[in-house]
Amino acid sequence: MKTLIKAMFTVVMVGCSAVSMGQVAVVVGANSAVTAVNTEQVAGLFLGKSDHLPGVRSGLLLDQPESSPTRELFYTKVTGKSTAQVRAAWSRLVFSGQAVPPKVVANSEAVKKMVTTNPNALGYIEKSAVDATVKVVLTVD
Repeated sequence: MKTLIKAMFTVVMVGCSAVSMGQVAVVVGANSAVTAVNTEQVAGLFLGKSDHLPGVRSGLLLDQPESSPTRELFYTKVTGKSTAQVRAAWSRLVFSGQAVPPKVVANSEAVKKMVTTNPNALGYIEKSAVDATVKVVLTVD
């Protein structure tokens, strides 16, 4: 049992450190009209302070699962908040009817699939997952 716990801990730590040392790419579909965004714009969107990007009427925000190391890195670097703080902020916004939270999808592959089928969708993935189907509009170190 101890060996199993040690093995699981090692896998989790290696996975977390791989993401934390990497970069996160904010992406849209390759054919999207959005060409670039800044950190403040992305933070405003993912914190519910803004509901659109310049040149896009309304967009679909895509979020990673709460257990995702990519999500933790994204929110820490872009908003300066932990995922727990972001969850609390969204709870207040949803309860008051002020905003709708980003759609949570399974993983980076699901984000890529959604942004390729919706020209107004915006999400984030590991930079290592970027391919020709997506356009990187912001890289977060």
